[in-house]
Parts: sequence; structure tokens; C-alpha cells
Amino acid sequence: MEEGAGPITAAIVSAHEIVHTGLVGMFATRPGAIEVIPLDLGAPDDQQPDVILYDVFGLHDGDDDDLDRYVKDTDSAVVAMARDLRPDLAARAVAKGVDACVSMTVDIDEILDVIRSAVAGDGQPDAAGPGTEHGGAYAVLGEEVGLTPRETEILRLLTLGLSNQQIADECFLSINSLKSYIRSAYRRIGVTSRSQAVVWCLQHGFEPPHEDLGIPGASDDELRDSTP
Repeated sequence: MEEGAGPITAAIVSAHEIVHTGLVGMFATRPGAIEVIPLDLGAPDDQQPDVILYDVFGLHDGDDDDLDRYVKDTDSAVVAMARDLRPDLAARAVAKGVDACVSMTVDIDEILDVIRSAVAGDGQPDAAGPGTEHGGAYAVLGEEVGLTPRETEILRLLTLGLSNQQIADECFLSINSLKSYIRSAYRRIGVTSRSQAVVWCLQHGFEPPHEDLGIPGASDDELRDSTP
């Protein structure tokens, strides 16, 4: 957006009214920066928001359809609003292709920096990148060891207990491609087996498996050191 073109229009997507109210209140402290508008995916393109602010808690129940639609089927930039106690949800949003990710706990100026950068098409702002003191951009799971968003998503599904075939189907990959990603992820995190990978992921903020599942990865073959 060109300077002087008016405020950035933003739609807030959250099931929790307190998130919507809190963001609106924060934006009100910077008059003219953000105009919050309703999200109507059926409206003409010129009535769509410049940015969709997506509360990552919407991914809590495993329903990714809405976020997929915002990322793939709209021209709006999508900024994931992350929750510090659920880094796994932030990682899922990043893997889905959001333009940027920012913690809801940082100050308004850092949030605005991330929004402006995303709307301009510049992605995550370097000045507030993951791992910086400011924390404006949410640190992505596995970033410290160089995991790619695809590897992070695969490890997330692996940790939840999905089999290789289920992960391949979920990620639209062939089994051979999936195994290549898994081997690469194993090297990055310094493990050699599925069970070790799960332990590492649980120690680094990934979502744990559901209680009714046993050891993630039901196949004995998938737990062998030589086979991802």
C-alpha cells in the first residue's frame, strides 16, 4: 500500500470476542493506521480487506479449511496472530503459507510493523524476525535447527501419531518424497528414529498426541532406526 493511501483495512478472524475487542482497542491507540472491517468472502475484490488477522486458535480442533481458503483463495495478506502457549499452532499456520506471524502479546507498534510488511508483500519484517529480542515476529517451531515449514508440518503430524501414509495424504506427497523430508528433518534435529523424533518434538513445543493414541506411529517399521 502506498503511503498516504489511507488506513490499512483489516478483518479479524477469531472465535473469541476478547481477541477481536482487544485488537480493535489496540488499533484505536494509533488513529488512522488500521480500519477494521467485516470479512465477506463473497464481496467484490475491491471490498476485501488488505489483511486478514487470523487467530491461530482456530486451528485447535484440527480444522484447517478456513485458513486454507484465506491463504489460497483471497488476495488479502494473511497474518497469523499467535498465542505464546501454543507454538504448535503458530507453526501450522506458517506451514499453511501465511504471509507473516506475530504474537498477540507484543506491543501495538510491533504488530503494526508486521501487518504493514505483510500487506506490502515483504513477508516477515527483518527488524522483528523470529529469534530477535523484540519477538514481534513469532519464532517458528524448529527454527533454531533450521527446519523448513514443510519439515515442521510433517514432524507435527508425525508427533500427533499419523502413519506415513496418512501424513503423505495430508501433505499431498508421495511416500518416497515424504521419507526424504523425514530423513532431512531427522538430520536437522539430530535423531535417528521416529520415537526419538517424537520425544524431541514434545520437548520443543509441538502439540502432543491425543490421549487415546499410543506411541505415535503405529507401525513397528516406522519406529525402526533405519526407516522414517
